[in-house]
Amino acid sequence: MEMIPLVKNILLLDSDGKRVAVKYFSEDWPTNQAKLAFEKSVSSKTKKTNARTEAEVTMFDNYIVVYKFVQDLHFYVTGGDNENELILAVVLQGFVDAVALLLRNNVDKTTALENLDLILLCLDELADGGNVLEVDPNVIAGKIASNGSDASAFNEQSIAQALATAREHFTRSILK
Repeated sequence: MEMIPLVKNILLLDSDGKRVAVKYFSEDWPTNQAKLAFEKSVSSKTKKTNARTEAEVTMFDNYIVVYKFVQDLHFYVTGGDNENELILAVVLQGFVDAVALLLRNNVDKTTALENLDLILLCLDELADGGNVLEVDPNVIAGKIASNGSDASAFNEQSIAQALATAREHFTRSILK
């Protein structure tokens, strides 16, 4: 029986190695301090590489880490030392491309933090319990868009319209 590929974690860190959005699927890091230490270590080890055009692969503490940098964001997918690097790279590329679609190709830390809910939903669509669910960025972005309201409204809504809608919802919630 073939083994199903498992992802240990998916990380989105800023250029300083600080957490933007992360999801752990393994108990290899039982505490938050252990998770933060892993994130800091992997960030410092990969910081000096140039993983901007294509994904890089490294072994780190008996884990395979596949990573890619876009602007000031660093994307990581970690698997066990027996996992296939190509599968981990496909998961990583699906994550990077889905985030780019959701952020309308404005992939930077500020925009990511402003749309953190979309990125967290993206992590949920990518994997569950370490099992890879979906890697097609169009499918991931489509599911997230359709979960909100109307998918076409998501694609056509400008930033000004989004701010106006947010203001309106905020005003309604205060007046209740």
